Amino acid sequence: MNQEKIGKFIRELRKNNNLTQNDLALKYGVTYQAVSKWENGKNIPDISILKQMSKDFNINIDDLLDGESKKKKNNKYYIPIIIVLVILLVVLIGLIFFHKEKFEFKTLSASCKNFTISGSIAYNKDKSSIYISNVKYCGGDDNNIYDSVECILFDSHDGVTTKISKYNKKENVTLEEYLHEVEFIVDDYESNCKNYTNNHIYIEILASKDGKTTTYKIPLTLTSCNK
Repeated sequence: MNQEKIGKFIRELRKNNNLTQNDLALKYGVTYQAVSKWENGKNIPDISILKQMSKDFNINIDDLLDGESKKKKNNKYYIPIIIVLVILLVVLIGLIFFHKEKFEFKTLSASCKNFTISGSIAYNKDKSSIYISNVKYCGGDDNNIYDSVECILFDSHDGVTTKISKYNKKENVTLEEYLHEVEFIVDDYESNCKNYTNNHIYIEILASKDGKTTTYKIPLTLTSCNK
């Protein structure tokens, strides 16, 4: 989160609405010095003020936190579905041509009502490869700015839990901002289809704020493998 960008965005928002720093200060019950610190990147408004600003000026709170309008950041945060499909196709084609054994492919989806994902598994009798992207939270509004968020992919069967992969931990982000970036590409994972059943593969998200950690567990469902 870039305080300087947020400050410039607030200043532009104020000027575009023909408001002085004092006008903005009176509107949100702060001093004009506080507004000056916001606009100079020395501080940022409380989350309650940011939420009210987003309502008052009809903008997305994520735009405020990013310091730029949605139109400008689309290319940065939203990967067009065609690019995701092309990447997935390249990975799958590589698996087919570089391994002697024929691979089968199954889709992965979230079996948790609060999240959606896109993913697939390519497997043969010796190994598996996993691709997961587009993890989205749909459990309601969560505008908290977390001290840190991390995401881990697990495989659990026969009483044994294995950490498959871990996505980079990010600090001072909202859950939505973090999930926009999450992607797992796991090649040559030494497991096989007969070990996979619904909910044995799952994603765990750890969101920490003020010393408290919220844990989200997302079981994944896959189409049954051919016997």
